[in-house]
Amino acid sequence: MSVPLSRNTNYRLLWTGQAVSEFGFNATMIAFPLVVLAVSGSAVASGFVLGTVATAQLIVGLPAGALVDRWNRRAVMLACEATHALAIGSLVLALWFGVATVAHMVVVAAVIGVCAALFEPAEDATLPSLVPAGQLSTAVAMNSARSSLGQLSGTAAGGFLFAAGRFVPFLADALTHAAAFVALLFLRPPPRIASPEPAGHLGREILAGLRWVWGHRHIRVTALCAVVLNLFFSAYYLVIILLAQSRGVPPEQIGVMAAMLGVGGIVGALAAPYLHRVMGPYLSITGVFWVLTALTPVALIVHHGYLMGALFFAMALLPPTANTTIVTQQLLHTPDELRGRLSSVLGLITGVAAGAGPVVGGVLMEVAPGGTAVLLCTAGIALATLLVTVSPVLRHFPRYETSSDNDLTHAMEGAGKHG
Repeated sequence: MSVPLSRNTNYRLLWTGQAVSEFGFNATMIAFPLVVLAVSGSAVASGFVLGTVATAQLIVGLPAGALVDRWNRRAVMLACEATHALAIGSLVLALWFGVATVAHMVVVAAVIGVCAALFEPAEDATLPSLVPAGQLSTAVAMNSARSSLGQLSGTAAGGFLFAAGRFVPFLADALTHAAAFVALLFLRPPPRIASPEPAGHLGREILAGLRWVWGHRHIRVTALCAVVLNLFFSAYYLVIILLAQSRGVPPEQIGVMAAMLGVGGIVGALAAPYLHRVMGPYLSITGVFWVLTALTPVALIVHHGYLMGALFFAMALLPPTANTTIVTQQLLHTPDELRGRLSSVLGLITGVAAGAGPVVGGVLMEVAPGGTAVLLCTAGIALATLLVTVSPVLRHFPRYETSSDNDLTHAMEGAGKHG
């Protein structure tokens, strides 16, 4: 009988520490453009600093996965948390003494991006060693809920913290990452089995990760699904926000719209372990595409911000289930020595798609009326839905046995007690 997640000390430490640090990270992401604008008076500089985080993460992404597969993953996570806390702490001091510069903030943003690029594959690759295979889908769903909760709470709090003082959100970020560092000090993952092959050329190791992703049909097809969905939905999201502004929807209602996407993600992640069991892999993956295809054109007839928020809530309910199904299969199917590279490759391609989506959405709003832009996004998702539905790979997607008890509820209770 496996230990439930509620009593799995290693998993509770990791989950709680990262729940705290993600709050701080998202508070910083909201405060960064505000503080750059306050210091420099330049909106362009604000965008450049914020874009540096994503750019650094994308540039370092592929090498990071290969390095994570070489190095001690717990040590990588500890180093990332410590470096992040120190970098943000330097900005806190600079703001406190009134000597902050845009150049300093660019460096801090780059450090944050590099740390994220290393930490994420290290955590993903470590997760299967912390929980039994039967509980992995529940752990993946809990991590999804953690990310949505951190984004929602950190984003909401960031503005208030900034209003209290320019340095305050960054101080909160430094303290939360320091707390996550302390939690990781007590993490005791089982030792990894040494690879029979010595570390080779980094470029060849990166190519090996790319070949692994492309050479396995289930991973390749589900990665393409994620890319298409991220591209069209992120384009659709920007189109809806701009369309709401053009219709005169008040800013507070637009804020609620965005928040409801996060709330739906949290609720969907809490329901994901149950839905993952009862829906099966094929339905849980294709269901997301069909629901989005049905719901995206509803924006043409819904003009009230709160009703659009309800629509966003509904759209966000099923993606965590599909993510749980896909990530669980990918982690269980991939050898431990390749899991870091798997995570980095997938993170890179989905990140590029998510970054390109708003560009596509902005172009659509420039060249077409808002209603037409909505329909074009819907058409893209609908085409992807048809391809996903007839895919023989997804029809025969492997199914893994998972724990039938309510591990998610118990684990959340246990993590809360630990925190």
